[in-house]
Amino acid sequence: MELVEATRDDLEVLTEYWYALATAMEPYDDLNEVALDGPADAEDGLGRQLDRDDTTVYLLVADGKRVGYLLLRTGEHPSRVRSEYADVVDLFVAPEHRGKGIGSEAIDAVKRTARDRGAEYVTVSCEWHNDGARRFYVDNGFEPKQVTYVHRLD
Repeated sequence: MELVEATRDDLEVLTEYWYALATAMEPYDDLNEVALDGPADAEDGLGRQLDRDDTTVYLLVADGKRVGYLLLRTGEHPSRVRSEYADVVDLFVAPEHRGKGIGSEAIDAVKRTARDRGAEYVTVSCEWHNDGARRFYVDNGFEPKQVTYVHRLD
């Protein structure tokens, strides 16, 4: 498995993957409700992600096939000793390619890429009740650090 930096030519497959991930997150909380009618409606948003200086969108490629995507964002906390970080914003492996180690290989590639870019740690978040994702990240060397709270402004 390799991370291949995505381009605007990849928007169609990226939006398919993003939409599948976004709609899979809907059952975890009503704040995850997707406001788009389908993947094509996400092209503008994903296109803007491709243009950001602090964000890199990758396709996951295994055996010459695109099998998922990953969105990585870098940043810094200048007041901390360990200030440079990379954040896995999205990680999606197509269902038919799961259970083959592709997600773990993607995380290993992220760790190498982040280190090469000067990051001192990698962060990721997932839905609290998504036990599978939580288990996956712990199995891949992540440890819980903080909890994000939400206050709805109805």
